[in-house]
Amino acid sequence: MFPPLEGNGMIVPVDLGWFQEFFKLSSRRGEGFLFCHIGVKKMIETIETIRAAALARVAAAASSEELEALRVQYLGKKGELTAVLRGMGKLPPEERPRMGQLANQVREELEKALLEAKDTLARKEQAGRLRTEAIDVTLPGRPLPRGYRHPLYQALNEIKAIFTGLGFDVAEGPEVESDYYNFEALNLPKEHPARDMQDSFYITEDVLLRTHTSPVQVRVMEARRPEIPIRIIAPGKVYRRDDDATHSPIFHQVEGLLVDKRVTFGELKGTLMAFIKQMFGETVQVRFRPSYFPFTEPSAEVDMSCVMCGGSGCRVCSHTGWLEILGCGMVHPRVLSMSGYDPEEVSGFAFGLGVERVAMLKYGIDDLRLFYENDLRFLRQF
Repeated sequence: MFPPLEGNGMIVPVDLGWFQEFFKLSSRRGEGFLFCHIGVKKMIETIETIRAAALARVAAAASSEELEALRVQYLGKKGELTAVLRGMGKLPPEERPRMGQLANQVREELEKALLEAKDTLARKEQAGRLRTEAIDVTLPGRPLPRGYRHPLYQALNEIKAIFTGLGFDVAEGPEVESDYYNFEALNLPKEHPARDMQDSFYITEDVLLRTHTSPVQVRVMEARRPEIPIRIIAPGKVYRRDDDATHSPIFHQVEGLLVDKRVTFGELKGTLMAFIKQMFGETVQVRFRPSYFPFTEPSAEVDMSCVMCGGSGCRVCSHTGWLEILGCGMVHPRVLSMSGYDPEEVSGFAFGLGVERVAMLKYGIDDLRLFYENDLRFLRQF
């Protein structure tokens, strides 16, 4: 390789590996000129020497990085072959084509050798990686963490399965509801004292988050009138201003409705007893207590024997042997008439239950808030 240029018109020794001669080097600002007084024969020998040395080193290269270094050393802008060829300008004009042809042949030969060596090394490197990174396909796979269906939705799915098995359809409605469908259409006018039983999340004066899924019953009756029979359950989220161990500001309800000719309270009792026994077992006892709801008349609370103590009395049932499970009643005539049905021609029953309440009793959970804390230690038990 040529040493760096220092000053103008200096005579410096240059070693190209085959001879020692003196070259006259002249540098100008931004441009260098090489005036090389050597013969054609010597230049041919130099090119052949570089060719042989480069091909030998390319053949012996052990990595792609080494090949790239050789390419720069011989064919780069400051490479050995390039440096020699810069002296072609001082050759006699009749010799330049022959030298140019030879130089291009050597360059092409070196480029081809570099490309072939690069491909060979790439295949070897890939084969090495395949050996070191080999996967034993006979090994068992890595197990993925198993997901769990939330206990609330396990209970909800079971409730829906029981009622659809009894001939009920599943209906849904909006969670952001109008005051009319949430209260007035259910026999709860604006000044009705029963509204005090439900502290609600109002968005505007006439729009709120629904406090129960009963509005779905009214919407279905309005959409289907005068069609009968109507047999639906309406599962979904509801919202009230409660938050303690047994109440949550958001919880799930399933409300049911049946409208037809000559529907009786006895059919309501039979339907709910069938549900409770399928949900909690045939040995569970059921009782109906008179109660009051604005949208049903007569109304009742439904209790079942305590699933913890079997009815003998314990802390969970306050030593009464009974647990409240749901509310029900015959659809109020005013609700039927406001929904477009003649209460003289048809009758119906309705019921409502809390999914959290059912899940707590079925799985023996004593704090409703556990359903919403997302604690995997709790959820994995189901």
